[in-house]
Amino acid sequence: MSDLCFLLDENLSPVIKRELLKVEPKMTILRVGDKGAPPLGTADEVILEWLQESGFILVTDNRKSMPEHLKNHYARGGHHHGILAVRRGSSLGRIIDELLLVWYASEATEYRDRIQFLPLV
Repeated sequence: MSDLCFLLDENLSPVIKRELLKVEPKMTILRVGDKGAPPLGTADEVILEWLQESGFILVTDNRKSMPEHLKNHYARGGHHHGILAVRRGSSLGRIIDELLLVWYASEATEYRDRIQFLPLV
């Protein structure tokens, strides 16, 4: 069992969370807007601060605004526990499979301040 916790960006399909929990109910996964997660519409800067404090890894397809906010977050001395950036055109099935692979095969600390693209290959 992994100690990774995922936060899904609000723009990603809720199907991802539902299907992941069907396969692995012990997984800790929230989606922006869920109870215990940042509310819908939360600014990227606030999401990055939440990630830093919570220990969650962000799963996102946000390539428009997140890079600039991440640069500013680092400039302020901020950190995060990992960002998994979903590649354009990735199917829901492939995203789910890749997140399961990451969850089963990874340690939480290996993603600190890293951006990893999904699918992995």
